[in-house]
Amino acid sequence: MGVMIEGVWHAVEPARNDADGKFNNPETAFRNWITADGSPGPTGVGGFKAAPGRYHLYICHACPWAHRTMIYRALKGLEEAISVSVVHWYKGDDGWTFKPDDEVVPDPVLGADYLHQIYAAADANFTGRVSVPVLWDLETGTIVNNESSEIIRMFNSAFDAFAEHPERDYYPAPLRDEIDAVNDRVFNTVNIGVYKSGFARSQAAYDEAVTNLFDTFDWLEARLSNQRYLVGDQITEADWRLFTTLLRFDPVYHGHFKCNIRRLIDYPSLWNYTRDLYQVPGVDSTINNPQIKIHYYGSHETVNPTGIVPVGPTIDFLAPHNRADIKDAA
Repeated sequence: MGVMIEGVWHAVEPARNDADGKFNNPETAFRNWITADGSPGPTGVGGFKAAPGRYHLYICHACPWAHRTMIYRALKGLEEAISVSVVHWYKGDDGWTFKPDDEVVPDPVLGADYLHQIYAAADANFTGRVSVPVLWDLETGTIVNNESSEIIRMFNSAFDAFAEHPERDYYPAPLRDEIDAVNDRVFNTVNIGVYKSGFARSQAAYDEAVTNLFDTFDWLEARLSNQRYLVGDQITEADWRLFTTLLRFDPVYHGHFKCNIRRLIDYPSLWNYTRDLYQVPGVDSTINNPQIKIHYYGSHETVNPTGIVPVGPTIDFLAPHNRADIKDAA
């Protein structure tokens, strides 16, 4: 699916598996932070002050990492402050593109045809993967950050002066240590775990990844049987980071990535929890289930050579859930 080497796009991406067949996910490259006053964040340099209309977000509806940023943009009420472009669902030899389509929102910054042109504009010698999400600074003409876990933390607090819902804090100080601990396990075994299963190149690598994935699902099921949310008595970053993987699990990961020991709907607490988050007002506007399915089944030719997209499963995310009862009992 392509890679950039010294600013030049190459259609063939080097193998991302080690000698044992394990799938590796490289670090993202742009790690500056937007802050309320423009001071430096935890990584990178300063100079990126939060301001309405200054920053532009590039996403794909199918991508769970990009989806996180759209959820935060919606729930914090940043739609008027941060503009968005949406790439085409198909990722082939040209990588992410702005090929005309009903769901594509073209690039207003550079008029780019390909996302790799955005990366080249930020760094003419860039070497690495061209991924979404991407947060672009219109003022300095560069990529601020392309790491979703950091972008959502910026959206959580840096733009509060311009947000419709500054009171919503998904990373509250008293819960941060616990949130970080949950995030660490969920990222390594679930968020990236489904990819480790799906892109494994040996039986041993697959067995290890899928076992770790369902061990964590069992742990999550037990945890959520006694509390409504993952950390504390409120929705936090840990919930939204898990949610975008759960949403895609039965429609895609269970079959496409061979994560098929059990389905999400086989876990009563986890399935009710997923519907609870899905039904939070504003979240549904960030979800495009048809694009999710067609991207994975239609783009991953090494996993699904025919490109056939399954008709099912039929999933009712709007069915009533029981999570409020668990909160009341806590």
